Amino acid sequence: MKKSTSKSTETRESNYREIHWELRPGGMLVQKMDVGDGSSGPMIKIKVSHGLCHYDIAVPAQSTFGDLKKVLAHETGLESKEQRLLFKGKEKENDEYLHMVGVKDMSKVILFEDPASKERKLEEMKRNQDTLKAYEAVARVRAEVDKLCEKVVALETNIRSGTKIAEKEFSVLTELLMIQLLKLDSIEADGQAKVQRKIEVRRIQSFVDTLENLKARNSKSFSHNSNAVSVTTKWETFASGVGSLSSPVPLQSATKLTQDWELFD
Repeated sequence: MKKSTSKSTETRESNYREIHWELRPGGMLVQKMDVGDGSSGPMIKIKVSHGLCHYDIAVPAQSTFGDLKKVLAHETGLESKEQRLLFKGKEKENDEYLHMVGVKDMSKVILFEDPASKERKLEEMKRNQDTLKAYEAVARVRAEVDKLCEKVVALETNIRSGTKIAEKEFSVLTELLMIQLLKLDSIEADGQAKVQRKIEVRRIQSFVDTLENLKARNSKSFSHNSNAVSVTTKWETFASGVGSLSSPVPLQSATKLTQDWELFD
C-alpha cells in the first residue's frame, strides 16, 4: 500500500510540473496549449492565400495567430515578423486566438508580406547588385593595371642594365596609371568591394612612385655622361695644347735668339 501511494503521489507531481498556464484576453487563466500537441484539442484546417499561392494549414483549434505564423514560416519562407494575417478583412495580432475570433475548420485567412520588410529586401537586393557591379568594375581596372605593371618592370630592367630611356616613356606610363586611378575614383562601392578598390588605389600610387624614382635615376645617369663629354670638349679648346689630347706645337729653337749678338770691345 505504501508503494502504491508513493507512485500515485509521483504521478500527480509529474502532471503538475507539466502544466503551463497562460492568461487569455478577458483575464481568463487557462492551460497553455502547444502547437502540434494532439492533446491540445481538435485540429482544424485553414485555407491560407498568399498572392497566387494557396496553402492548407492544419493547426489545433485553440492556437493563436502567432502559432499559425510559425507554421506558415516553414511553408512560405517568410519569417513570422515578416507576415501579416487578415481574417474577415481585419489584421490579427500574434496573441489573438483563432477560435475566439471565429476561425473554424476550412476558414480562409489572407497572408501578405509586411511592406517594410519587403522594402528592406528590395534594398538589400539592390545593394547586392551594386556590390557585384563594383567588384566587376574594380576587376577590370586591376586587369589594366597588371598590364601597365609589366611595362614598369621592363623599364626598371632596362635602366639597371644601363640603357637610356626617353623621358616620354615615363610620362606616358604615369598618365595611363592616373587614368585608371580616375576610374577607381568613379566606382561607388561598399563593404568588401570598397576594400578591394582601396587596395588598387594604393597599388597604382606605388607604381607612380616607382616611375618617379626610375625617371630620376635615368636622368641622373644621362647627366653624368653629358658632363664627361663637355669636359673633353673644353680640353680640346685650350691654347698651346695644354690639356689637349693632340700633341703640342714645338717651340722655335733657342739658337735663333742668339744669331744677332753684337761683339763688344
